[in-house]
Parts: sequence; C-alpha cells; structure tokens
Amino acid sequence: MEFTVESLETPALTKAQLADLLFEQIGLNKRESKDMIDAFFELIAKSVVDGTDVKISSFGNFQIRTKAPRPGRNPRTGEAIPIEARRVVTFHASHKLKEQIQG
Repeated sequence: MEFTVESLETPALTKAQLADLLFEQIGLNKRESKDMIDAFFELIAKSVVDGTDVKISSFGNFQIRTKAPRPGRNPRTGEAIPIEARRVVTFHASHKLKEQIQG
C-alpha cells in the first residue's frame, strides 16, 4: 500500500492531512483516523519527555540530549548572558531514509 501526498497545499504535512490520508487510503472513519494520529504523536512525545529513545524503523530516531550551560550574548546589546543547561530533542534519519532522499 502506497501513500501519496501530491495534493498537499502547503509544504508541511499536518496531522489533519495525515488523518485524511488514513481516511482516504485505508478506509478508517475520520474520527478513528484523527484519534490514531493523535495517539501516535502523543506516545512519541510522552516517550521522549520521559527520556526514552524512540526508534522508528526505516525512518529514524528521536533522542533527548542534555546541553551544558554556556556563555551567550544578547545580539542587540552585546551584553553577556549565561545560557542555562537544557534538554533538547534530536532527530537522526535512518540510512534508508537518507538513501531515499538522495534518490
């Protein structure tokens, strides 16, 4: 089964558009499609927030990385401002996805 997204009006693929694709191409009703997409992203977000890596086969990995505190500056005034330590999410594409992007 292949999904097509040629009819997208914007360059971004939204959750609503994903739900519409499930509705059109798999046959789920619109409510089930929306609920499935919401549950999928909620599960990924909860796992990442909890510190668990999320690995999606043939797509990539989402991981939490802790960035150390560092000195920064206000670009408008040039004033030195400390940047506090923080957690950020990173995404690393799988080799298969990278190969598809390269053609």
